[in-house]
Amino acid sequence: MRVLIAVTHLLGAGHLTRVAALARAFARKGHETTLVSGGSPARLSDLENVSFVQLPSVRTIGTDFKTLLGEDFEPVDAAYLERRRTLLLDTLKTVRPEILITELFPFGRRVLADEFSALLDAARGANPRPLVLCSIRDILVPSSKASRIEGTHERVLRDYDAVLVHGDPELVPLEASWSVDDRIRSLIRYTGYVDENEGPVPEAQRHGIVVSGGSSAASLPLYQAAVAAAREISDRPWHILIGRGVAETDFLTLRESAPAHVIVERARLDFRSLLAAAELSVSQAGYNTIVDLLRCRVRSVLVPFEAGHETEQRLRSERLAALGLAEIVSEADLSPQNLADAIRRGLARTPSLPPPISTDGARQSVAVAESLMRFSPVLHQSIDWSPLDQALNRAKDQDCPVRFWWRDDDAVADTPQLGRLLGLARRYDAGIGLAVIPEGMEASLAARLTEEPSAFALVHGWSHANHAPAGEKKAEFGAHRSPDSMAAQAEKALHAARELLGPRLLPVFVPPWNRISRDLVPLLPRSGFRGLSTFTDRKAAYPAEGIVQINTHVDPIDWHGTRSLADPALIVASLAGAIERRVAGHADRDEPIGFLTHHLIHDDVIWSLCERLIAHLAARGIRFLCPDVCFGLETRSHLRSNGI
Repeated sequence: MRVLIAVTHLLGAGHLTRVAALARAFARKGHETTLVSGGSPARLSDLENVSFVQLPSVRTIGTDFKTLLGEDFEPVDAAYLERRRTLLLDTLKTVRPEILITELFPFGRRVLADEFSALLDAARGANPRPLVLCSIRDILVPSSKASRIEGTHERVLRDYDAVLVHGDPELVPLEASWSVDDRIRSLIRYTGYVDENEGPVPEAQRHGIVVSGGSSAASLPLYQAAVAAAREISDRPWHILIGRGVAETDFLTLRESAPAHVIVERARLDFRSLLAAAELSVSQAGYNTIVDLLRCRVRSVLVPFEAGHETEQRLRSERLAALGLAEIVSEADLSPQNLADAIRRGLARTPSLPPPISTDGARQSVAVAESLMRFSPVLHQSIDWSPLDQALNRAKDQDCPVRFWWRDDDAVADTPQLGRLLGLARRYDAGIGLAVIPEGMEASLAARLTEEPSAFALVHGWSHANHAPAGEKKAEFGAHRSPDSMAAQAEKALHAARELLGPRLLPVFVPPWNRISRDLVPLLPRSGFRGLSTFTDRKAAYPAEGIVQINTHVDPIDWHGTRSLADPALIVASLAGAIERRVAGHADRDEPIGFLTHHLIHDDVIWSLCERLIAHLAARGIRFLCPDVCFGLETRSHLRSNGI
């Protein structure tokens, strides 16, 4: 595929470094990749097979992001910006990308909004239209004006197919810095952190202190404090690496004033090797620096850049400090003594292993883009939600409360697919019932459920084995075995699941293939069950004394055809029909409408539809109920947490 990536860095070169790694990853997969940079020319690692286009550059001084300076360090005029825009659009026309990626915009770079808007307008008018992605780091700096955030979301919804978040929600979720609109959640794809240096981390005996800063002059106060602090801590060698943005006169002053045990030199390409051999790192908390620290597993003292009310590095620092991985010295408190004290604390602290944070963001970004392209015709088709909305409006007019719940079948272990499912539920504050197969359960499933307060397990048969004769529909608990033997096996399944899952298990029976013998249902209470769930509208809320039945009604999978996504129009119609039946009295108004999924076999098209549906309902204030609430099985702790 042809890929075009557009970036403009204004202060340091971190944005350019990150997208350069992204561009190399696309090129390594054989994609014809072009990187367009509008920031100051910077030294980059080998771009390999990536084509590079440099626009007339712009930059800023400090954090004044409203004033753009040109190559002569004078404020740019309209003609200068027009030359940039013309070259950018000419590049788009020449490359004819199938994938267009804008770095940071529209979440930032508002000062260049006209330029990016022209690019997006031209891409939208192209035939065929390219897949349009936004590339953002883990932490954003939001506007203080709600209208601007709303405008960003509107732009994303209009022009973008997905937002690549180059971070890991286990360390910093996007919501920690940006108020994510429910409407754009379905477009967000976490890729993991993008590591510009993907090679293995060299092993070395750790000794000494390494001080580093970004590529801008903003690190000069840190370097000055470090040289002074080194006079107090003289029992270890120091290595202070000065960024290229620091003026030569300042660099020479630092080098000449350094004690004998301190080496002061310009930043080096083998920085990763130096860091891997250090006892402790002193640095700011930029994106690429944190990736270096996580990869090298080195203790650190962080002095986050906070000028101009910047919050990005402070938030990232606090996340690492909370994990026991760093000491923090605020920029306002930076002094040689405070820095020396923090270094001593860091050296005295027992090293902590970082959590398993993904740093494979470049390759994962390529994989996400390839997947989106593969399913592009279906993923990006417009879905007509009006039948669902009209049914919900009629239910409201008729004072017919409509509730939804979510059941997912066949869980046995904590797999990546289960993680994606539970992450989706968590993002939308949705309850979910996991129908687990007792015979195949693994301990990892129990460990994962302890972290998910809105997820509960249900008993999905015993082994999901078919006992129906050849030629009949599959069933594990159908009319092919004696009711007593099936009741005994169901009881065995309940005890086995409860032993592993404890209070995260609800005594609800979910027969595989949604088929169950009528003669077995009255025996379920004796086996310890209090609930039953199959498919289609229930005929009775209580099919047997002591058993409440809550079914599912809509399944997004085309089981008898592609085994991928069913026609979205049919899915919407099914949901609308379930609502209309309740309004008309043809179904039990009190039964929540159940959405049924199977996380282990979802492809990206199914995942996308699920999220778009959940996001659409969430935008109307509708959340999926917790299954313990559906079946009237709330625990005391649950009741207390809800003020009951």
